[in-house]
Order: sequence, then structure tokens, then C-alpha cells
Amino acid sequence: MTPDLTSYDSIIVAVSGGKDGLACLLALLEAGAPTDRLELWHHEVDGQGPSFMDWPSTSPYVSALARDFRLPIYRSWREGGFEREMLRNATPTAPVLFESPDGLIRVGGEGPNGTRLRFPQVSASLTTRWCSSVTKIDVADRALRGQERFLNRRTLFVTGERAEESPNRARYAVFEPHRTDTRHGTRRRRHVDHWRPVHQWSEAQVWDSLKRWTVMPALPYRIGFSRLSCATCIFGDARQFATIRWLDPARFERLVQYEQQFGCTIKRTVSLEQLAEQGRPYAAALAAPDLARVCLSSRPIPTVLTPAWEFPAGAFGQGAGPT
Repeated sequence: MTPDLTSYDSIIVAVSGGKDGLACLLALLEAGAPTDRLELWHHEVDGQGPSFMDWPSTSPYVSALARDFRLPIYRSWREGGFEREMLRNATPTAPVLFESPDGLIRVGGEGPNGTRLRFPQVSASLTTRWCSSVTKIDVADRALRGQERFLNRRTLFVTGERAEESPNRARYAVFEPHRTDTRHGTRRRRHVDHWRPVHQWSEAQVWDSLKRWTVMPALPYRIGFSRLSCATCIFGDARQFATIRWLDPARFERLVQYEQQFGCTIKRTVSLEQLAEQGRPYAAALAAPDLARVCLSSRPIPTVLTPAWEFPAGAFGQGAGPT
């Protein structure tokens, strides 16, 4: 189904820079969404600090996307990002910061003390796979709840999960009230719907959408990665970690050291060193080392639009994502 897009005061598109979020934006534009009500939200996984898990090139990519489509972009993050949460030891989860039309807002940070001292684990459970909930889902929820501009208004929150990705995501509703919705409340009413416009799309349909709009995929796709998750996503396979070890050995070694410090590996049955030994770096990365290094750069990207669109090397590869 396609909701009545003109009935919403705000339409928020969550963009990681990945192909599915881009396809959501393009689907909205093709459906005639009022562009003056559209805004992009991007979660900074590393909390705007030094790159630890995420691709440094992702933030400039989504900035260029917003410029090209003349849309506002608001960033949000948990203070200290992924690494601070992972190293939490008898301390509360850090506050959330989010940009808004009225400036930067800081909320939370007064919760109970807790300890992690381990990587999130591969699981469909967001409690076990805490990276998604702590650095993205809860961050978005706090940004929605923390802004008066969404009270007594209708908001559409758009995300790019697809049924084809996993059995768990296949069970997601295409359209439903968002977790932050309080339309039936007695005070502070907030009407928030959650729409997944590409839920039933195939990967081929996603790429066709980007091709129609001549949107260049983010750089990691071009060196063989099939998803724009974190550079060192816990779902990564042997080829991905072999590529990271080749491309960014210092980052890889840092992860290895944390595994040893925690006495707990990212994968349940194998260490990162053992996993990387089982794979070989992507051929596309080895063939274009200069392009691969640009993936690690935070320099501005002039545009995401290209007249010479082509499928990236990572298209139709192994998903290696949430199950």
C-alpha cells in the first residue's frame, strides 16, 4: 500500500547511505511526495568521533545526497558512539544528541549503571545485537520523542527493510504505527506512522531505481561490498573481513585486540583472525586500491549523481546482514 503522502506534515527518510534507503527516497519522489515536507535522517554510528566501525566515506556521501536533492538532513548519534557503549563498565548508557531545525538537542544519559565489555553478537534479537538498537533505533526514537514539532502533527517515518533480506525481515509490516506513536494518548499526542515502501522489492528493483535516477552507489559497493552497513559489521563474512584486514590493518588489529581483551569473539565459533584467514579480499578492491582507499576518506563528495551509471561490483552479492 501507499499511504496518502499529502496527509503528513513531515516525511522522514532514514538513510544510512545504503541502496535500500536511497530506493525509499526515490520511491517517495516517484509517488509525488511533497518535497517541502521531506527530510533525511542519518545516524552517526561512531558518534561523530574517530571512525571505529563505520565507513568514513558514508557521512560525506549522505551530505552530497541531501545537496543533490535539495533536502534538509539531520544527524543523530549516541555520545561516544559504538565504542563507548561497548566499553561501558558500571556506567549508564550515554546520552543521545540530535540535530533539529532549532539546533542541537541532547537527551538521556541518566539511566541505570550497566556493563557490556563485549561486542554485540550475531542475532535477530536486538538485546543481543545491541549495536542496531543502541546506535540507530533508540537514537531515532529519542529524536522523534524529543522534538515539540512532532506533537499534534502527522509524521511518516520511512525505512528500507526488505523481505528478501531475511526471514525475520519478511515478517515486518509494510505499514504500521511507529513505536513512538501516541495518537490515542491523553497528552502529548504524536501521530507517527512507519512505512517500508521497498519491503516487497527485489534487489534488482532497488538497483533499477538508482539507475533511473542516476544515483551513484556509495563507494564500498564499488569495491565488492554488497551492503552499506558498518565497515566491520558483525555480520561480515570471511571475504569482508579479509578485505578490511588488507585495506585497513590498523582498524582490523584494534578489533582483534578487543576480542582478546574481552575474552569473547564477535563470531561465536571463530576469532576475527581465523575468519579473515578463511577468505580472500574482494577482487574489485584488489583491482582498484586507490578507490578502496577513498572508502576510508572523510573528504567531501561533490555529488552522488553520475551520467555513466553502472552496476557496482557488490551488486547481487551475499547479504551478510541481520537475520
